[in-house]
Amino acid sequence: MHGTAPIPHKEIEVKLELSPANLPDLKKIPLLRTVKPSPKAESQVSVYFDTNEQKLRKKGLMLRVRREGCQHTQTIKATANGGSFERDEWEAEIAGNEPDLDRAKGTVLEPLLTKKLRRGLKPVFETRVRRTVYPLADNGHAIALTVDQGTIETGKRSLPLCEIELELKRGNAADLFDLARKLTQALPARLAVKSKSERGYEILDGEQELPVKAAAIALHAGMSAREAFKTIGLACLKQAINNEPALIRGDPEGVHQMRVGLRRLRAAMSLFGALLRDRQTAAIKSELKWLAGELGPARELEVLVNRVVAPMKRQRRRWRGMPSLSHEFAERRDAALSRAQAAVQSARFRALTLEVAAWLEAGRWNSPPDDLVRDRGDLPIETFALEQLARRWRKVRKKGRKLARLDARNRHKLRIQTKKLRYAAEFFATLFSTKLSTKRALKRRKQFLPALECLQDGLGDLNDIAVHEKRIAAMGVRRRRSNASRVFAAGLLTGREDARMDAAMTAATDAYADLAKIKPFWR
Repeated sequence: MHGTAPIPHKEIEVKLELSPANLPDLKKIPLLRTVKPSPKAESQVSVYFDTNEQKLRKKGLMLRVRREGCQHTQTIKATANGGSFERDEWEAEIAGNEPDLDRAKGTVLEPLLTKKLRRGLKPVFETRVRRTVYPLADNGHAIALTVDQGTIETGKRSLPLCEIELELKRGNAADLFDLARKLTQALPARLAVKSKSERGYEILDGEQELPVKAAAIALHAGMSAREAFKTIGLACLKQAINNEPALIRGDPEGVHQMRVGLRRLRAAMSLFGALLRDRQTAAIKSELKWLAGELGPARELEVLVNRVVAPMKRQRRRWRGMPSLSHEFAERRDAALSRAQAAVQSARFRALTLEVAAWLEAGRWNSPPDDLVRDRGDLPIETFALEQLARRWRKVRKKGRKLARLDARNRHKLRIQTKKLRYAAEFFATLFSTKLSTKRALKRRKQFLPALECLQDGLGDLNDIAVHEKRIAAMGVRRRRSNASRVFAAGLLTGREDARMDAAMTAATDAYADLAKIKPFWR
């Protein structure tokens, strides 16, 4: 077999994380107590290879050699675009514990195998686990339920690992999520969207528990609108989930980035609304709205305290009422953060993330009974994207021309429209290189997206001023008999925000004027 190409296959799996303390409860679940044949347990050591510059990681590839007893298996995986639960995988039995790159022929790794890369490959981290496999088969499906407990080790650091992996052997993805749902109802397990290799790289680079920004999404011309929405939705969900550790740690940026992931997901649902006309989608929207409501106050109060209250407190220490008011704002911010932390540690959040994943991967919207909805989902994504971008751009231009005359309510509507256009432009950015010359398309994109972001920031600042003034006014007279110094301090804060209005309006109108001069990159 030496030198022959391994046979590729699609790996469809769902991972769940749980505390090792909860692992004994897994065996009490009726479904697993009666498994025949009895589950097998074995020790595995998996070594992951890359260069010092992490060239494989940057290309979205993973190279691993796993040792089980005396057997060595080489695995090459392509990282799923958007965090999909389906990935391309190539496995081959090899002779030793070093990669056999001759067995990489015919895989996604082959084009990268220059002499320099071959020389540069080295072990970067490893996992040591005790693996127990429960083979489950019923009603036409077969799922391998695997429990891995052990460590991820980089040489300098070692962190615990405890996860359940459900891999579909036969059947459909809905079967996989049905089982995941049963497990999360019986155990405090949560959906995991990071692979072992992703976690290993994070430990290697000291990036675990750090806030995670939105990753680039690579759509390609010819894929259907339905496929594109799934890719976008899973990427947004992954960003939201990946910010859970930072949020729980109390990092305000973790709150912000989780909200960004949720906003991007909800914006995508709006963009692709013609494909999503079912009750299941309505239920998902309702739960996403709940989560957004739990996170919103923490972010709003963090911005208010840092940008408005703290500077005034430092500059006007002698003004009576300011210390008391600023202290109460800080308390409210901390309480709002605690509320957000409680939300993402709740069973409701765990259920929501799993249900969103199941809905994106195997929801009813994927096979609509309505012919018109089905045809809409079958459209090439570039056709769908052109229509959406043009429609969203018209809305922004219509209101943007009148920006200086809009009241707060209509400015807020324009802000939402601008945000949706920006997210749509980011989602669809890779689709139009063939319509124009690549150089011209990239140039327009590099001009348009920053200008659009600048307008969104300007409108966001105007919205912050309006929100801050309402919160400050409410706090200043919160008590029935608020003392005069407290009311005076609230007035100072409100006045500071009001004084920023003219400059903020000028910045926003200038940002719109700059944007209006740029030719959209999709034309």
